[in-house]
Formats: sequence, C-alpha cells, structure tokens
Amino acid sequence: MTDLNLSRRTFLASASALSTGLLVRTGFGEETKSAFPAKDFEKSVSKGLDYLATKGQAADGSFSKQVGIGITAIATTAFLRHGRSPDDPVVKKSLKYLEEFVQATGGIHAPGGKMMTYETCVTILCFASANKDKRYDKLLAKADKFLHDLPFDSQEGHEKSSTSFGGTGYGGQGRPDLSNTAFFVEAVRGLGHGADDPAIQNALIFISRCQNLESPHNTTPLAAKINDGGFYYSPVVGDKEREEAAVGGLRSYGAMSYSGLKSMIFAGLKKDDPRVKAVLTWVGKNYDVSRNPGMGEAGLFYYYLTFAKALDALGESSITDAKGTKHDWRTDLVTELARRQRDDGGWVNTNSQWMEGDANLCTSLALVALSHCVVKS
Repeated sequence: MTDLNLSRRTFLASASALSTGLLVRTGFGEETKSAFPAKDFEKSVSKGLDYLATKGQAADGSFSKQVGIGITAIATTAFLRHGRSPDDPVVKKSLKYLEEFVQATGGIHAPGGKMMTYETCVTILCFASANKDKRYDKLLAKADKFLHDLPFDSQEGHEKSSTSFGGTGYGGQGRPDLSNTAFFVEAVRGLGHGADDPAIQNALIFISRCQNLESPHNTTPLAAKINDGGFYYSPVVGDKEREEAAVGGLRSYGAMSYSGLKSMIFAGLKKDDPRVKAVLTWVGKNYDVSRNPGMGEAGLFYYYLTFAKALDALGESSITDAKGTKHDWRTDLVTELARRQRDDGGWVNTNSQWMEGDANLCTSLALVALSHCVVKS
C-alpha cells in the first residue's frame, strides 16, 4: 500500500521555518517578515492530501472526471506544490491520465469540450510543476503555441479598441472574461515567458477594462459607474449583466479583484501604478477570509485560491484594512481553512454554485491556496 503521508522531513523543515518567520524578498523589492500557525498548516495539508489520495482519486488517476480534467490538474498540482514527486504513485497516475488529453493542436483538454482554455491553462501549470527533469518539455512547447493562439486579437477581427481585445474565454469562442484571462496570463508566465510577452501585454489591456476605475486604461461606459478599484467579470456584458450594468455598473467582487491584482503583477505593473494602487485600496476596504467579498459563500474556495496567489505574488506579508488594522494574511487564511476543514480531511462549500459542492474541487483549491502561504527566502 502506498504511503499516503507527506514526508516528515518536509513538514519539520516547513514548521521550523514558518514558526520563526522568514525574511522575504517581495515582488516590489521590500523585505517583510511573516509567520503563521505551523501546526494548523501541517495538519490541514496532511489531512487534505490524504483525503484526495484515499477518497478522491479514481482508479484511472482522475479526480471528478465527470466535469472534465480541470479538477484532476488542480489536485495533482496540489500534491506537487506540497512536495510530492512526479514519480509518487498518486501523482504519477494522475499525470498519466492527463497526458491522454493532449490534443494534436497542443491544447490539453477534453475533445470537443467547452472549457479548453481553462483546462489547458490549469494543466500547463500542473505539468510545469512536474517538469523539473524536463520530461514534459515537448508537451509544454506544443501547449505554448496553442495557448498563444487563444486570445481575441486582429485575427478574429478585434483591434485594440474592441472590449474583447487581449482577453480569452472558456473555449476560445463567445465572450472573453477575467477568470480565463487570469489563468491564461499565469500559464504563459508558468511556461517561462516574461511580463513583456506580447500576449500578456495584450491581456493587460483587457484586464484593465475589467477594473472599476475610470482611467486612460478603461474608457468603457462601465469604468466610472462604481469606480472603487475592484474588478468585475467582463467588460463584454452578457444578458444577465446588461440591466445591472445599465443601472449602476457591475459590482466588484473578491475572486475577480484578486485575479486582476495577480494578473497585473504578472504583467509587470509596479506598486505605484494607479491601477495597482486602486485595487489595493479596494483590498483594504474589503479584506476578508470568511467570505468572497461581493459574493458571500458563492465561489468561496476559488476566492481563496485567487486571494493566496495574488498576495503571494504581491510579496507583502500583511494587508492594512480601511480601519488601519494590519492583517497577516497567511495566518488568517491558514486559520480559516483549518476551521472549515471536515473531519475526513476534505473541504466543501455549502454553496454549490460553480461546482463547489464537489469536495475534490474545494479540497484541491484549498491545498493550492495553502501552498502559497509557504514563505520562501
């Protein structure tokens, strides 16, 4: 039987470092210190990985394959980011399963599926995490080409004046959105491209138009209606949002605001950029780990993922809220996820919107979020 526990050596090293705090070189060139409850972290990660390995993984290596390959990719990434080798039996089986979905185009998705952008992006991040020995170089090179063909640009008749320009949607068709575009930017960076990659800079144009901020970067009718610095799903308004947009604009909410922040950092924006300043003001006014600001319990675990990734990329150990109170976001997130974890080690959202009634998805999202709480020198 496979040993399903994490390496004790890995945990002891993590616990020692995290209990004392580490100096961190942040994304903006500052040094900060952060520490969080290592025992809660160790227990949550160990129980969560054990849940996925013993209760989540199917015999073919998949996780919740009835909804596509995305959950399998995120679950496998969770194992890899918490120290498991690509040759670990649980991980190896999942990687082999995912390889079956590599298409002739280079995309990695279900054939004929409606989520080829999302699935390709999260699977690229998974294979990139498993590629320390270069075993997936060819696969990733093909995926790279496929990825760069996805965004809306002049090839589809969209010039820079188009609100769709630079964005990506779920399947390369229909409207682009911030969620898929944020995954796209992260995947392009995960493939080794710099912030100056033309596709990332084009994506930044779209991302800026998703911000509730009247500026030279967002001159759409939506920009000034709320003007709070947060982010909404898409400037290409769908039927459900048209009335809301016409009356009062599109509300900012947590998962998209942190997705916007993360993407702007990956696109090379600095802390003094007005767009970054504005979203950080929004973060201070809406800092919360008990809910997805603007959405409540809906999409809560996706919110935790974007929250952790964005603040890790930001490189700040604390966030100062609108009242002037400093919050160690790592401590807050680790503590909240420990509180929400079930006795069997998994996590699940009581609000099942966006598939978060699936324990494999919520557990995988929580574990990847926790991996971004590890402070690296």
